[in-house]
Amino acid sequence: MDAATGAPPAGTVRPVVLEGAGVALSALLGEPAGGAAPRALVVAVHGGGMTAGYFDARARPGLSLLRLGARLGYAVLAVDRPGYGRSAAALPEGLGVAEQTAVLRAAVAGYADRHPVGAGVFLVGHSFGGKPALDWAARAEAGDRLLGVDVSGCGRRYAAPDGHAPPLTGPGDRRRRWGPLRLYPPGTFQECAGVVAPMPAREAAELAGWTASFARLAPRVRVPVRFTFAEHELLWRHTDADLAELAAGFTASPRVVLDRQPGAGHNLSLGWAARAYHLRALAFLEECLVPAATAPGSPVR
Repeated sequence: MDAATGAPPAGTVRPVVLEGAGVALSALLGEPAGGAAPRALVVAVHGGGMTAGYFDARARPGLSLLRLGARLGYAVLAVDRPGYGRSAAALPEGLGVAEQTAVLRAAVAGYADRHPVGAGVFLVGHSFGGKPALDWAARAEAGDRLLGVDVSGCGRRYAAPDGHAPPLTGPGDRRRRWGPLRLYPPGTFQECAGVVAPMPAREAAELAGWTASFARLAPRVRVPVRFTFAEHELLWRHTDADLAELAAGFTASPRVVLDRQPGAGHNLSLGWAARAYHLRALAFLEECLVPAATAPGSPVR
């Protein structure tokens, strides 16, 4: 703790509990040093079969999104989605994407009522977590103060021949999906024992319908969006033609950015390339802040 302010130093991550639509959600929070007001709030939404700890890279803390974001002046809130962490007992079957969105929006709104969030909220969604992030963006209202969305490990069409998500059959299959093990620091899989969790049945049931959901949601997104695909991404189609089709869906978004991350597998935030990816994601946030800072009535800094 900071001796003068009693606030945790930058880079400290602590557990918190959020309340959203009657559901208690566990989360991890990283905050700027010395109790400084954050420049914005980054809400990180983990993928299927993971938890919020995905964004804290326990095997190599220097790769953590929560710690990096806090050092750059942001508050970073990594939330256990409904059906994971604290809410797993109350929601053993989990929730579908739209229901998750409602709970997450309410939980973040409650947090924002009690804490400063700077210029607004920026969503970072990984894999399945990209789905409620995009659903949120499609439903966003002025009160959400949504700045933009950064998605990794999630696209429009699955790489499986039938276009559906292939089932997870066991730990070995899960590891193959990560890409080559050399892309991850030693100890990553041991540390992930507390990060990996079963995918709840209700969200698993929605995997096959994602392509149709994407086509419905994308035209309703009115904030900047960025998609990153790892060099060794195995779950999603990401040829140049696939990415052009993906981007074309966002007819109302002011900006669509498509990126590739070299030397990375599906779980970007746990690999050696995590810091590079996180810096790029936060650079995109910086770009989203520029129009917010230059809007009519914004104070001159």
